[in-house]
Amino acid sequence: MKPNKNVIRNAHFLGTKIRNLRKNNNLTMEDLSARCVKIDPSSAPSVSYLSMIERGKRVPSAAMLGVIAQVFQKDQNWFLDNSAEGDAIVPEQSGASAARGIALEPGFLFSRENLQIAIPELIAQTGVTGREFAQLLIRAHQEKNLNRFPDLERAAEETGGKAMPMEVDDLLQICKRLGLKINWFEKLPPHLLEGSGFRPKTFIRSYFAPPSKVYIHESLKSKPVRLKYDLAAHIGHMVLHATDEVSSMLFASREGDSIDNTANGINAQQSRNVDAQEILQAWRDFEVSYFAGALLCPRVPFRRLLEQEAYELSVASKINVTAAVAMRRMTAVSSYPHWHYFDAYPPGQLNGVYRGNGIPLPWGNMRMVQDPCRQWAVFRMLDSQKKQSSSQISILDAPSGTRIYACESIKAKDLAGKPHVLCTGIDVIPALRAQGLPAEEIAADLKQACLANGGTASIEKNHREALTAVSRILNIGWFERGIEQQARLICPSRPQCARTPRCKQKATKKIASAK
Repeated sequence: MKPNKNVIRNAHFLGTKIRNLRKNNNLTMEDLSARCVKIDPSSAPSVSYLSMIERGKRVPSAAMLGVIAQVFQKDQNWFLDNSAEGDAIVPEQSGASAARGIALEPGFLFSRENLQIAIPELIAQTGVTGREFAQLLIRAHQEKNLNRFPDLERAAEETGGKAMPMEVDDLLQICKRLGLKINWFEKLPPHLLEGSGFRPKTFIRSYFAPPSKVYIHESLKSKPVRLKYDLAAHIGHMVLHATDEVSSMLFASREGDSIDNTANGINAQQSRNVDAQEILQAWRDFEVSYFAGALLCPRVPFRRLLEQEAYELSVASKINVTAAVAMRRMTAVSSYPHWHYFDAYPPGQLNGVYRGNGIPLPWGNMRMVQDPCRQWAVFRMLDSQKKQSSSQISILDAPSGTRIYACESIKAKDLAGKPHVLCTGIDVIPALRAQGLPAEEIAADLKQACLANGGTASIEKNHREALTAVSRILNIGWFERGIEQQARLICPSRPQCARTPRCKQKATKKIASAK
């Protein structure tokens, strides 16, 4: 189909606008082409044709332009108005970290020698172990890198050949190829828990024994989705760290029973020391976990599936992985970089934390707090009897400014039968800005509406339309569903609550620090 004369006559900035819109929304040409195919396969541009359009070498037909306009929720005439629009569609400069740091002066205080002396004392005074401190550093490293670790992705892709879905038999074949020998057990040898710092009754679901043996609990034979993750993790250990001659364990309650100073038998003297092996093991655990997710959900195939399914949590069942794996991988493979992810156990112990845009958390990293904001979706879900997933638009009132978040939460159970809540979401503000929408004004209006209505409020039509357009550009189904619900005002802590009156404090139960 040839472009009509009107398109040709007014196409001076068309390619530039499409390119800049695409980059502002962190889409590759392949992503944009796939979005167009989803809307209308007969009119969608191929990647090569899209490249020529952006370079001004081809002009799209009216039908093709209509599909592209629909992806970006723009009127077709916007592309044809002969206006370059200057800063309105200039892509943001890349390379900026999501979590901005603070310059620390004088620099000599932060020399390696001084830190080696000071960190053990810091850990002793804050009451955390070397492993917990390492986990905090790992999380900061994740956030600085926007949860993108290409070396680990590449290692997983080379191991699994980017196959998806990966079934148990496929993973067993990889184990055989790597020389990993699988053994099954019903009762864990007692000596394996000695000195580990874990509760005596902790359920060990599998462990790696150097140089090439994996022991897996018999119960996983009837739970292939869980078995797949454990196999993938031990394959990761073999690929990444087989020559180190170290063992590793996976726990049914890994998420809910993070090591702490009291419940797991670690004495005060142990917590005063920074054990280099502890820190190294924490980093290896992270690498192995990331590798396992990348093996089961390889970047390109999984990203395509997410696009097809509009990021619905049901993608997990389509490729037979746990919801936790699928939700964590969303944060790593999405074209949109501003994601967060939480994994919480009652009464509020947070095992998994990823906050790629620096969300001010309502709990401490090295302290116990009693009064987190119960309006946070992850905490509300812990208290709820709902079994289905829940979408929420949250307005965060923080000292740094008012933010808008969209998230989806779902209840789950670990292998020990312990309930927990998984929550994944995005920061909406950068997406609004990318479309030239008044993000701060919308956030301020939503905050005032919530304040005037006891902390929650329906989203007004004009703001609902803006948010809906962004949700469709991002192609996230639960974001769009959340817009139909009441927005909720949340805060980093109860003393900072902007509601009048403030939310009622949850009775006496302490909220565990983030591990």
